[in-house]
Amino acid sequence: MTHALLDQEKQHLANLLEAIQRCVYFLDAASSTLVWPLNPEALYRQKKNKVLFGALAAVNERFAKLQDTLGAAMRHAMGLLSEPSETFLKVLAFYEKVGVIESVTVWQTCRTARNLAAHSYETDYLAIAEHFNTLAEMLPVLYRASREFVSYCQLTLDVAPSSNDFAEEFAAIVGPIPP
Repeated sequence: MTHALLDQEKQHLANLLEAIQRCVYFLDAASSTLVWPLNPEALYRQKKNKVLFGALAAVNERFAKLQDTLGAAMRHAMGLLSEPSETFLKVLAFYEKVGVIESVTVWQTCRTARNLAAHSYETDYLAIAEHFNTLAEMLPVLYRASREFVSYCQLTLDVAPSSNDFAEEFAAIVGPIPP
């Protein structure tokens, strides 16, 4: 019975790893439809462009979804690693130490940028452009953390994404998973 519980926990992590790959795939798809960096004057001129602002909304939502999913997976893996995880700050400090994330500060900066958009209804096109340009600059940070986390889980816990449905695309976006 205890093996069944452990297997369930590992399967949950495997599902989260697949969800991370899926999030990266769809975030990259939304991001690649836009021309970076965004220009505030162009945003103003196109303020009624449903396709453009739909793509921006998708980037915002998918950036948040990736960071949330990655955070949930990192916390879940802590239990399988028998590491303390009373606070998410301890989780982040652990993953900084093992090289999954660049730093706690960089992770928190991504989180802050993401949260600002969630609670802001900007009509200032300069602020809108700055927000999305900041998210675009942070994409490599989340992509790298996603790659390193998937790799860490495979090497340390012998847990891989539950399917290979997004593996090829994930590797093309974030780079190959180190052996």
